[in-house]
Amino acid sequence: MGGPVRSGRPGAGAGRAVRRGVPAGLLVPALVGVAFLLLPLVGVLARTDWPSLLHHLTTPQVTQALRLSLVVSGWALLLSLLMGVPLAWLLARVPFPGKALVRSLVLLPMVLPPTVGGVALLLAFGRRGVLGPWLESTFGLTLPFHTAGAVVAAAFVAMPFLVISLEGALAGLRPSLEETAASLGAGPLRVFATVTLPLLAPALAAGAALTWARALGEFGATITFAGNLPGATQTLPLQVYLLLQDSPEAATSVSLLLLVIAMAVLVALRGRWTGGAVREARATPPEGAAAPADPAGFADLGAPEEGPTLEKPPIRPGAGATSAPAPAAEESDLRAELTGYTRFPLTAPAGTTIAVVGPNGAGKTTLLRALLGLTPRAHAEVLLGGRDVTRLPTHRREVAWVPQDGALFPHLSALANTAYGLRARGVPRAEARRQAREWLARLGVGELAGRRPAQLSGGQAQRVALARALAARPRLLLLDEPLAALDQTTRARVRHTLRRHLAGFGGVCLIVTHDPVEAVSLADRVLVLEGGEAVQDAPPAEVTRHPRSPWVARMLGGNAWEGTAGPDGAVELAGGGLLTTAPGEATPPGPGAPVLAVIAPEAVSLHLARPEGSPRNVWAGTVRELTAVGSRLRVLVTSPEVPALVAEITPAAAADLGLTDGTRVWTAVKATEVTVVGL
Repeated sequence: MGGPVRSGRPGAGAGRAVRRGVPAGLLVPALVGVAFLLLPLVGVLARTDWPSLLHHLTTPQVTQALRLSLVVSGWALLLSLLMGVPLAWLLARVPFPGKALVRSLVLLPMVLPPTVGGVALLLAFGRRGVLGPWLESTFGLTLPFHTAGAVVAAAFVAMPFLVISLEGALAGLRPSLEETAASLGAGPLRVFATVTLPLLAPALAAGAALTWARALGEFGATITFAGNLPGATQTLPLQVYLLLQDSPEAATSVSLLLLVIAMAVLVALRGRWTGGAVREARATPPEGAAAPADPAGFADLGAPEEGPTLEKPPIRPGAGATSAPAPAAEESDLRAELTGYTRFPLTAPAGTTIAVVGPNGAGKTTLLRALLGLTPRAHAEVLLGGRDVTRLPTHRREVAWVPQDGALFPHLSALANTAYGLRARGVPRAEARRQAREWLARLGVGELAGRRPAQLSGGQAQRVALARALAARPRLLLLDEPLAALDQTTRARVRHTLRRHLAGFGGVCLIVTHDPVEAVSLADRVLVLEGGEAVQDAPPAEVTRHPRSPWVARMLGGNAWEGTAGPDGAVELAGGGLLTTAPGEATPPGPGAPVLAVIAPEAVSLHLARPEGSPRNVWAGTVRELTAVGSRLRVLVTSPEVPALVAEITPAAAADLGLTDGTRVWTAVKATEVTVVGL
């Protein structure tokens, strides 16, 4: 209301600020540089004999040279495509010894003087060169002073433009797009044709255009290696060289033609072809950015979730919607033995959802990628429904993967994305689209079927990615933090939808998450990983009551202190100090055994003076941080006697105590509020 009004065009204001702040020491040399590049072009325009321009360009010698230039540049482009595309792929995707040397060889023609390149070609393919005699005796092919020689010379100097453009695009393409396509059942050729090639098409077109333009203008290598024979090797640049001696006005006109062609190529490339698709493929739609014509937002998802529950409600399909059948339960149980970075067995009956949690680097994503067969860090012997899929490629495992970013194919609509897995498995187009529409409707995004991923909000894109995975009818569904990019409101609604549909999923589902609410509300089991090993694998309620990992205890909001069991049930803390506990129902660990003491934040009381009475654990400390969590405050208290402790109190209690950063307080914990778990 009373805040400053900001312009809807931040770029314009930023541009004015930059212009005002450009130092003269940079501006003057920059303008001189522009003039240095521009003046030669102005000179060509100023010296062109405009009345005679058409006559100069239609003489027999010029038209013959133009036709030959087009032929030579066209064949040079084809030769560059045949060799350059595989070479760019190897440089971008395949690690091999000497890659830096190969890349240097690719770049060499770009920095090598063209005449030196021509000499090198002559010594390699000439009649007395390294390969020349063999080519002539075996194939009857003579390259020097022949049109084929002009093609080879042009390809030699022009192909690097294609390789460099394509290698950069391949390196910038998200691997998760191709990996997700493979997980949906697409073989390598289908992935290349339907995902990789469409996304590389702009970069390929840009590289091809630059390659063709460079081949069209090649001079030095051509005249040195192929000579200057009219009708055979005399291309348009060589014609300019000859005209300069006899008719400078005609040379200027032909130079203008080459200049216009080069400028037309650059103008066509500007902002349209240079990496546009790769940028789109790498972009993540801004969360919360509502797509046009979607005023309902997430209202189609039904009532928001009422809170975490260990019971997953039944599926409630949309009116009239009949989904593709889920895999048969008896055929989709999971048995896996993991080795390498992740080292544990994993079994789950059909219909089980497992939440995989743990700190960064614990091996969560490595576990999923091992089950997909996509990582050398870990190996998984995998049986799905008794069928050994260990040695099968990813696209034949019937394992669908939804990475954290969703990996929707940016060149396909939401409907085509969802139908992708069905089409990859041979379902006819019409049937695949029908089933895809039903899945989109079930997840509340049916009206968005015609939109591209860039037109979807984060929540909508996540639901389309989930619909795509479920529509493929996998036996094993892998979700890598599928809700991590969403805001809290959107996350709750999408979680509600996900829970409904996982309830009817007939296979096994693994969900990597850092959110305790997701772990509790979505999963039948929680698998806790640390350092590639399974620390705990139990129902959510058991993990909540008796966490066996400090990280999980803290994730669930509790205080977790490591130590060893002492006499009389006490815990000797690893960082010093003693924690008194009360005898529990479970058999206490023996003295000296490693244990984990868990204290709920709401069990910690704060006082301005040392409390008297029942608390057995009392320490002096200092308030270091106050954080609002819903309607309560979490207070971090540090103490020289014990590790940092988090207390949860009401705002009214904090006001009564006058808590601020630096306030001296006493913390108290009853012995009965301490849970001790053996490690």
